[in-house]
Amino acid sequence: MRITTARRRGRALPARPSPGTPLAEARDLHVRLGRRDVLRGVGLTAHGGEVCALVGPNGAGKSSLLAALAADLPASRGTVRIAGRAAAEWSARELALHRAVLPQSAELSFPFPVVEVVRMGRAPWAGTAREEEDEESVATAMAATEVAAFAARPFSALSGGERARVALARVLAQRTPLLLLDEPTAALDLRHQELVLEICRERAAAGDAVVAVLHDLSLAAAYADRVAVLHDGRIAAAGPPAEVFDGELLSGIYRRPVEVFGHPRTGVPLVLPERTA
Repeated sequence: MRITTARRRGRALPARPSPGTPLAEARDLHVRLGRRDVLRGVGLTAHGGEVCALVGPNGAGKSSLLAALAADLPASRGTVRIAGRAAAEWSARELALHRAVLPQSAELSFPFPVVEVVRMGRAPWAGTAREEEDEESVATAMAATEVAAFAARPFSALSGGERARVALARVLAQRTPLLLLDEPTAALDLRHQELVLEICRERAAAGDAVVAVLHDLSLAAAYADRVAVLHDGRIAAAGPPAEVFDGELLSGIYRRPVEVFGHPRTGVPLVLPERTA
């Protein structure tokens, strides 16, 4: 990935990536937590201009893979590269200029107002030429996630769905070329699930890479350019949803009979469990 020559206080700033640029790569990735191998020989690349969905049953390794791509979880074997550089070579501040991470849950010890929580996403840019974008970035992110109406409310007073949207706004305000989102639609109603994934598509259209852990396979099929199906710490299948989502494959992985059929108008795969009634 090309780095701009613009500097302030000695810090290089990332450029907008070109479509297809590898922004995160895992090669033969192995991750061990305690006595358990949670990832075994995983290979995945996140490209600029693409939404990649990580799907699979609970415990398959989705969140671990996302954390490894973020350089938040060390590999026991194999390599992770971010913007073409080994993850271990980046400092924490440098990483924060290149990738933004949405964890599964967001908790804060102090009752910060919503607007201040979103503004935390701008912290990595302090002292850089892009610090002047702070207010516009925060306002844009809050408008996109529909949280501006309660900007002054304490984060601790929000519902679970409202907290999830504020946490996403913080990530968007960070304005990095790589977004790593762990279950961004969890706790959200139908409208806001669609809104969040529309935002992901917009970021990909602007050249960013988005990797999202999703449990709703039909949502993944509708919005992802590519899906990686994880099972028992490995990638069982990867590619465009229409090619990967197969009833037999998914039935075996989820241990539940699954039907896959095309939407009658769009042809996008719909994935539903088989039901007797």
